[in-house]
Amino acid sequence: MIRRIFVPLLAVLFLAGNVVALTACNTVEGAGKDIQKGGEAIKDEAQEHKNY
Repeated sequence: MIRRIFVPLLAVLFLAGNVVALTACNTVEGAGKDIQKGGEAIKDEAQEHKNY
């Protein structure tokens, strides 16, 4: 009785965890790109003011 409930529940939790992990990878990658672009903008602005 417990095995009939436990095995499918465990499978669903495992699959749900994988889905969350895979979507998090894209989110972190996008955040990294945004942070990198922000850093480049700051660097460019600093270069412009350095020349004065």
